[in-house]
Parts: sequence; C-alpha cells; structure tokens
Amino acid sequence: MLSFIREEEGQGLVEYALIIAVIAIAVIVAMLFLRGQIQNIFSNIGNNLT
Repeated sequence: MLSFIREEEGQGLVEYALIIAVIAIAVIVAMLFLRGQIQNIFSNIGNNLT
C-alpha cells in the first residue's frame, strides 16, 4: 500500500485529465453563451457555399 501511495506516475495523468476537463467545461460554457453568434456564422458559411 505504501509503495502505491509513493508512486507518482499516475499523478501526472490525473493532473492532465483535470486540465482537459476544465478546458472542456470552459469550451462548453463559451459555446452556450455564444450559441446565437456561432449559429449565424455557420449559416453564413452555408449560404455562401450554395
């Protein structure tokens, strides 16, 4: 049990996972607030392609 606690290999993985989770939450929140503007941008792109 003590050797498991002293190992730090998994610690880096957990830190990266937490960073990715925070970034994902920030992106989702930004998309929720900018939903209308993003929709207009994609609509304009779609209209210009047709």
